[in-house]
Amino acid sequence: MRRTRARTPAELVGAAPETEFQLTFDGRPVRALPGQTIAAALWSAGILTWRTTRVHGRPRGAFCGIGACYDCLATVNGRPNQRACLLPAAPGDTVMTQEGDGHAELDR
Repeated sequence: MRRTRARTPAELVGAAPETEFQLTFDGRPVRALPGQTIAAALWSAGILTWRTTRVHGRPRGAFCGIGACYDCLATVNGRPNQRACLLPAAPGDTVMTQEGDGHAELDR
């Protein structure tokens, strides 16, 4: 009996992923692929939280993954309250952990 090698879906359709790029999260480089959301890129890097709650400072990350719960808010390119689960990652994006309501810098 002849066994065939298992093939991935990407091989079956002849897909070739585009070139990866980098964004930064709290100053450290994170790899991302075209089409990934910021949340997906962070997850791929093993980063599960990127926000703290306003009252008790508890860690939060992606929860619903569809932009309904707002747990995935992050500061992206200096703009607070960006939903990381919906926002496509782009080369050179700067993502920072968002503390509280994300307006601490604006309150100073």
